[in-house]
Amino acid sequence: MSDTVEDVDHPFDDEATIQDKLEGMRARLDRLQSENEEMRDKLLDANAENNKYQQKLERLAHENDKLKQAPLFVATVQEVGDDGVVIKQHGNNQEAVTSVHDELYDQLQPKDRVAVNNSLSIVKILDNETDVRARVMQVEESPDVTYADIGGLEKQLEEIRETVELPMRQPELFTEVGISPPSGVLLHGPPGTGKTMMAKAVANQTDATFIKMAGSELVHKFIGEGAKLVRDLFTVAKDHEPSVIFIDEIDAIASKRTESKTSGDAEVQRTMMQLLSEMDGFESRGDIRIMAATNRFDMLDRAILRPGRFDRLIEVPKPDEDGRRAIFAIHTRGMNLAEAVDYDELAAKTPGASGAEIAAICTEAGMYAIREERSSVTLDDLDRAIEKVLTEDEDDEVSKTFA
Repeated sequence: MSDTVEDVDHPFDDEATIQDKLEGMRARLDRLQSENEEMRDKLLDANAENNKYQQKLERLAHENDKLKQAPLFVATVQEVGDDGVVIKQHGNNQEAVTSVHDELYDQLQPKDRVAVNNSLSIVKILDNETDVRARVMQVEESPDVTYADIGGLEKQLEEIRETVELPMRQPELFTEVGISPPSGVLLHGPPGTGKTMMAKAVANQTDATFIKMAGSELVHKFIGEGAKLVRDLFTVAKDHEPSVIFIDEIDAIASKRTESKTSGDAEVQRTMMQLLSEMDGFESRGDIRIMAATNRFDMLDRAILRPGRFDRLIEVPKPDEDGRRAIFAIHTRGMNLAEAVDYDELAAKTPGASGAEIAAICTEAGMYAIREERSSVTLDDLDRAIEKVLTEDEDDEVSKTFA
């Protein structure tokens, strides 16, 4: 039996079916809009990434162009004469006579720094600025260390103040007596005894320009770089007189000279020669005081120890019992102590301890209180800290002995 017209379903005649299809189309439209937003975000990210790579490409292209250019070398003008200009090339100290066009010739003066090409022709005149590494060694803000923060070194502090501060504050005293003030002071002694702290205290107390550096900063890979940095260092000091130069770990560049023929040793010795020349050369040093510190006094070259360079050789030993008592009082004055501290007892318990070790003991005692969630430090904390810090130091010494 065949179906009649009334028995056949007409999809558009069913209102519910039409509504379902509309909902499906709306859902599909929402999904397409969401996908469109997602694709738009991806397109924006791709454009940003493309811009980044475009900038990188331009930078690399610029660097490539610079690499294709002929290299320039730094040289110093020695003489300017009618027959040409005598220059000395940096690095290999090669001297040469070169010609220069009239415009540059009229501007050149001996000691000018110039850029030369492969044929040693002068391309341009460079600024005679000191090395930026020398300028950044100037201490702009005074350290927060004062003489009151240093215990057990009263005699050493008095000598430093006589050598560094007194000539700057009362130069007339030396004029009346008819002597030149001491020119430099060398602090030597075991590690952790307060040598660098005394230099910080001087920087805090004096109004002079304070310039600090480490001896290792003067050791350089390229020939002449260390010597140039020494010259620039003293130039900065002269431009800001009165000034104090502090060289920490000076043994890095002032050790005893040997017969070694390696280029590294030769460069260190060249740097030391420049330092000796600046400290006591033909030219007046001016109102510049020099401080230096070392743990290896036995390694220093005799030339740098003679009077005129370092007039005061001050030994900074480990503190005695009175010194340890004073150092404990200094490092516990800001601590929240649960009970009164017997500084005599603490000093007696730490024979041979340095000032740095005593500071570490006080810090470690505070750490015990923090670990146990207490706000005050007890004597037991200090006793445990003494045992821990000094035992660790003894273990280190033993390991070094058998290493």
